[in-house]
Amino acid sequence: MLDNKLQNIKNCKVVHLTSVHDRYDTRIFLKQCRSLANRGFLVSLVVADGKGDDSRDGVKIFDVGKLNGRINRVLKTTSHILVKAKILDADIYHLHDPELIPIGLKLKKLGKIVIFDAHEDLPKQLLGKSYSAFFLRRLLSWSFARYEATTCKVFDAIVTATPFIRDKFLSINPNTIDINNFPILGELNVKEQVLRDKEKQICYVGGIGKVRGIIEIVAAMDLISSEARLQLGGEFSKVIEQDVMREVKSSRGWSKVDELGFLDRNGVQEVLNRSVLGLVTLHPLINYLDALPVKMFEYMSAGIPVVASNFPLWQQIVEEHDCGVCVDPLDPKKIAEAIDDLINDPEKARRMGENGERAVLSVYNWSIEEQKLFKLYDKQLSKAGLNILSDRKPNVGSLS
Repeated sequence: MLDNKLQNIKNCKVVHLTSVHDRYDTRIFLKQCRSLANRGFLVSLVVADGKGDDSRDGVKIFDVGKLNGRINRVLKTTSHILVKAKILDADIYHLHDPELIPIGLKLKKLGKIVIFDAHEDLPKQLLGKSYSAFFLRRLLSWSFARYEATTCKVFDAIVTATPFIRDKFLSINPNTIDINNFPILGELNVKEQVLRDKEKQICYVGGIGKVRGIIEIVAAMDLISSEARLQLGGEFSKVIEQDVMREVKSSRGWSKVDELGFLDRNGVQEVLNRSVLGLVTLHPLINYLDALPVKMFEYMSAGIPVVASNFPLWQQIVEEHDCGVCVDPLDPKKIAEAIDDLINDPEKARRMGENGERAVLSVYNWSIEEQKLFKLYDKQLSKAGLNILSDRKPNVGSLS
């Protein structure tokens, strides 16, 4: 029985689709696609970044090309993705962007297994767009929530990035499961020799913007009494955050900031290795309160304490594992006090860092989450009664 199951997996073609995310996106490629390929699935990833076709870590990557402008992306890019998806003729399609929902509906009509992956609670996210009028935000949020409820019940399964989003989708589609963005074990661990040589550096790694707390973080750097410097990894939005970028770069705290720009995974590891603590002080927006920020768990995985926003969910995690300090993210003085406390008490920082690393090893890691992904895929194959044959038609779009 097990041999038949494994044979089915080895002949099962899986295609992940994204029109927005980078081809090496942490959730999509590094975790889901690679895990499925390692288990024996025939995995392809369709992207739209204009970098061409490729193959890496057992995953075939197909690029439909990049078009400028959101309208082009929603109308034309999605059409190109649908064409490529049909050519690949997979058994399971896994969608990662809300704008691909219409593609999922068309693939369902072709008899395919379709899984929608909700990385975020989009209706809540729309409510948090401060640059739009409140009435417009409410209308867009309500409209998409209705659309989501109508369409997502048709899909074979819904995957969500947090338990909170899972609970929302369970009322729409009972076959919903949360697969969290927890760290890959061993990827970001701090080497023992580095622990002895840590400088007085702290870090923030991720998207940089007003609602992610950059103004308060830089203001806090002006208020600290210790000699800490901020290692700032990530980029400002090219359009929306330009005024914010000019504001923080002209402030006094910026003199204590080392701007590193975009970091690949090796770059992230290097920054965490030399940092005493990691900052994740997002603003209390409705779409952040119940989120599980990847960076917080990556800091913990690297064995450094976190200074995090005092949202109830985050505070519960941090206090339960004694792995950091939670503060009011809108109060630079409180952020500065937390930084100084950990910089000036290396033993406390070390203890909290070790506690966080233990929590990741036991609870918050990808090894646990990937088993949930495998179980979901096995269930879909079994439910569909698929007997995948090794002599099926060749993949028209395969790389040579």
